[in-house]
Amino acid sequence: MDAPAAPTLTIAITSRALFDLEESHALFEREGIEAFSEYQRQHEDDVLSPGIAFPLVRKLLALNEGAPAEAPRVEVILLSRNSADTGLRIFNSIQHHGLSISRATFTSGEPTWPYIRPFGAQLFLSANPESVRRALAGGIAAATILPTAADPPPSRQSRSAADARSQIRIAFDGDAVIFGDEGERVSQEAGLEAFHRHERERAREALSGGPFRGFLSALHDLQAAFPAGKDAPIRTALVTARSAPAHERVIRTLREWGVRLDEALFLGGRAKGPFLEAFGADIFFDDSRHNIDSARRHVAAGHVPHGVSNPEDAPP
Repeated sequence: MDAPAAPTLTIAITSRALFDLEESHALFEREGIEAFSEYQRQHEDDVLSPGIAFPLVRKLLALNEGAPAEAPRVEVILLSRNSADTGLRIFNSIQHHGLSISRATFTSGEPTWPYIRPFGAQLFLSANPESVRRALAGGIAAATILPTAADPPPSRQSRSAADARSQIRIAFDGDAVIFGDEGERVSQEAGLEAFHRHERERAREALSGGPFRGFLSALHDLQAAFPAGKDAPIRTALVTARSAPAHERVIRTLREWGVRLDEALFLGGRAKGPFLEAFGADIFFDDSRHNIDSARRHVAAGHVPHGVSNPEDAPP
């Protein structure tokens, strides 16, 4: 029996996040747009290799199996600063890899972020930090996709098994990602003890929503279209530096929002990377570059440049 219909989850992604375009991007940085354009035309029949977000996109699009073509469960929109002419290589690669992506915007060097909202996307993934900041400022969940750190530990090899399975596993940090950055501000300004006291006193007061609250809700709605349990195609996790007693407010907030997270890891400041590998995350979102650096030794990671840990004048 086909799964019941669900609202379409729409994700906008740039070509550099979907495919490995680092060689041609480096050429653009060195020699400019003309050299870049000529390179893309000369190689337009050369298939691009998958980029860091490719496995996630492939799994998400697989959720459309059994859904009517006019009402997909997931839609992926391509946003590219290529021209339509030089973007031919990108569409050739999309077709070669069998990705069901039909909508795209090519801006010939202009920013792509203004087109996210008209497409109705709930999430934007990009390799350009400035585009991500602009999207976040516009109220859209967005993250800078970072390449896997060099020289990963031997345990990183186990990701091949995770990539092969069909279940999608998405992990989120809490403060400044799913929730607002109120708690993070208290922690940074007054210390950990003050933070715990602040959270104990407000344990029954719901946290404010962060930039990923809307995406989490949309993901929850999509999950609800499938039976729960070990065979569910999507599994989510909260992976936070919080620990008891700061856990209660988080649990009560998610309960009030009516949002299900399948797993919750309260790590009390432990490095997140090994836990994300144990969970088998296809992608992890966090506002802290320190946590992202730990995570990307093990899994694909998206930096969310939002909140007190990411002032506007901070380097990308």
